[in-house]
Amino acid sequence: MQRTRIKICGLTREEDVQAAVAAGADAVGFVFYPKSPRYVTPQRAAELIALLPPFVTAVGLFVNASAEEVAATVATAPVGLLQFHGDETAEQCAAAAAAANRPFVRVFRVKQDTSGIELLEYETQCRASSPLFAGVLLDTFVDAYGGAGKVFDWSLVPKDLAHRAVLSGGLSVHNVTGAVASMRPCAVDVSSGVEAAKGIKDARLIAQFIAAVRAADTISTSDQPAIL
Repeated sequence: MQRTRIKICGLTREEDVQAAVAAGADAVGFVFYPKSPRYVTPQRAAELIALLPPFVTAVGLFVNASAEEVAATVATAPVGLLQFHGDETAEQCAAAAAAANRPFVRVFRVKQDTSGIELLEYETQCRASSPLFAGVLLDTFVDAYGGAGKVFDWSLVPKDLAHRAVLSGGLSVHNVTGAVASMRPCAVDVSSGVEAAKGIKDARLIAQFIAAVRAADTISTSDQPAIL
């Protein structure tokens, strides 16, 4: 069975990093967008990254930052992966990734009328822009940059893309098992769904969320109801 990778995003405290690692997270995310309630400075992120054991990836989330800003941030906070959540073009993402010498993930905010063809074409465009492109993260479209806690229609994602996409947007302990079992993404990304307050994680919810993903991993595709 496929093991779905799990990222806990928006960490700001030592105890939250430790809780994510103890529960079995594959990656943890640090938000470098000053307008976010989960924002951390590069210096603070560097302190938290120092707590990570080998093979747990630190991810830096950026919103409309310049290539110079991304490179300067990574020089202080040595994240292993970049995540672009703004209105950056594929070319701008590629330039920032090259400046920081890091692979990157690009968000696509899914609307109600988004088509599978549109998603596939977007991924193709991103992949052609840079050898550092690592994949697409699918989030829910809202009039903001992430953190809205809303889900989108997972059936919009074509099977040709689902297995190499990162699923985000409104995931929680209550819905992630069904989301993973139905879509089979390569990874899931959660922030508000495991919080006690904005920027403050709940260790119990983190552990329950990861257990719910692992439960989905044990479900055979033949056990799932047919989609009519």
